Order: sequence, then structure tokens, then C-alpha cells
Amino acid sequence: MATPTSPPRSETSAGFVALIGAPNSGKSTLLNALVGAKVSIVSRKVQTTRARVLGIAIEGRAQIVFVDTPGIFAPRKRLDRAMVAAAWQGADDADLVALLVDAHACARALDDDTLAIVARLAESGRKAAGQKAVLVLNKVDLVNPPQLLGLAQRLNAEGLFSDTFMISALTGDGVGDLRAHFAKAMPSGPWLFPVDQISDMPDRLLAAELVREQLFEQLHQELPYALTVETEAWEERNDGSVKIDATIFVQRDSQRAIVLGKGGERIKTVGAAARKELEALFERRVHLFLFVKVREKWQDDPERYRAMGLEWER
Repeated sequence: MATPTSPPRSETSAGFVALIGAPNSGKSTLLNALVGAKVSIVSRKVQTTRARVLGIAIEGRAQIVFVDTPGIFAPRKRLDRAMVAAAWQGADDADLVALLVDAHACARALDDDTLAIVARLAESGRKAAGQKAVLVLNKVDLVNPPQLLGLAQRLNAEGLFSDTFMISALTGDGVGDLRAHFAKAMPSGPWLFPVDQISDMPDRLLAAELVREQLFEQLHQELPYALTVETEAWEERNDGSVKIDATIFVQRDSQRAIVLGKGGERIKTVGAAARKELEALFERRVHLFLFVKVREKWQDDPERYRAMGLEWER
């Protein structure tokens, strides 16, 4: 992919677009499609994204900074509350908000999480200030047209949305038109990031996230939500490769045994898949070493929250 060149500053525009929605609405998949590269991890399991992730795209003379936020749902635990707070903070700080809705799941009836998001948008004052959001119906390839139109009409009843787009983030259908719309909405001003930067996420954090993505794929039920991953060491080597030591923190010894697998087979599979993703992303050889440690109350540890880019709630 050719690197874009920066136009004169007097002719540029730049701003932030927050992607919000209920868990599993496809925000991370859409972010990656909008940016044209993998900057946010993706899983079929809900609530994969835990912290705000920035993805940066160039469209003509506009630089669009997309904010991929955690899925918004009714929080129960401290970690849940921190994730939801991060999502709404991303929305409050953005120049434009895009509500992503899983059209396939909501074709017959809107889920409680989406209804709650629409209600909060209505109460936020954005509409009164003339700051309408954009409605993005995702996974439209799985819905018949009459249901799709009915869903769009129900969601537009409040008058919250300036525009409605129907897309498939997975196939890319409609994504180009959506990106062009965002570009036109960006305020005039200099670009906020270097022309070749596609994310603000440090490489160490991105490495940990890609390991966590593979754990979500390999493990079942609730275990992925009981663990976190941190990059403990990053060593640049003379041959251009990098050595990464990452630690997977779990809450109990029984969980450690599950992550390791019989004879260490599962952790080897996770490591091999994560290493492949990292090498593709960093475009160089990666030596990845994974360790599994028990930290019973990691979800109550402020350091773990800071490592994930979340605010600690006292």
C-alpha cells in the first residue's frame, strides 16, 4: 500500500470519529476496514475490546482519527464499568459519533443495550447542539431489505441521526462511501498524526492485544474474560528481529492449567498464531515467549488497568 503524501496544511482537515455500539456490533472489524490495516483485535466473542483504540486513515485531504470504543452494555463489575466509561468518554470527545448496529441481530427487535445507547444519545444534548450522530447498520448482507428498512425507520424515529449507512464491515461493502462521508465532516486544520501512522497504540500494547485475541479464539465460555495479557519485555535484536516476552495473568491455578493445555499444547498453539499475526503486522521476524501466572485479584489492581489504558475507578 503506497504511503500517502501530506498536502499543504492550509488545505487539510482532521478530526475524531467515535465508533460506538453494543458488544459484538462489529466496531473493531469496521475500524480495521476503514484504516485498511489491523489495528484492533477481533473476536466472535462479545466485549473483546477493553480500551479505546485509535485508528488513523487518510481520505483525500482529510485525516480521520477513528476511536474504537469498548462495547456499551449494562456494567456489573469494576472492569465492566471502566470499559463502558472509556466508550462514552471516546464519544464525548469526538467531532462525530457513529452508532454501529448489528442489523442481523436487531432486524426483528432492538436489544436492550442498543436501546440504552440511543436513549443516552438523546439525553446527551448533542441533538440540541446540532451535533447529530451517524447511524451505521452493519451486517446488512444477512438481512432482507424490508426488515432493513424497518430497522432504519425505527432507529431514525428520534431524529438523532444526520445520515444512515448500510454496510458490511466484513466484506467491505459500503465502507468506502462511509469513509468518504466521514472525511467531508472533518473540521479544517492540520493533520494530527504523521502521514504514515495508522494507530496510536504502542507496539508493546499491540503485541499483548494480539496474544489476547488468540486466547479469545482458542478458549471457550468465560475464561477469556478472566485473563489479561501484558508485554513484560521487548528486545530489539541486531538481525532486525524482535524478542517479546508476554505474560498472561489468570485468577486461579485451574485457569492456568487450561491456558497451558495438556503438555503445554494450547499455549504453543496460541503463541504460534499470535507470532504469525505479529510478524505480518511488524513486517519482521518475531520471537514470542509466553508465560502464564496466577494473580487472583488482577481485576482489582490499578496497575493492570493502566496497562490496558483504562481509568481506575476507586
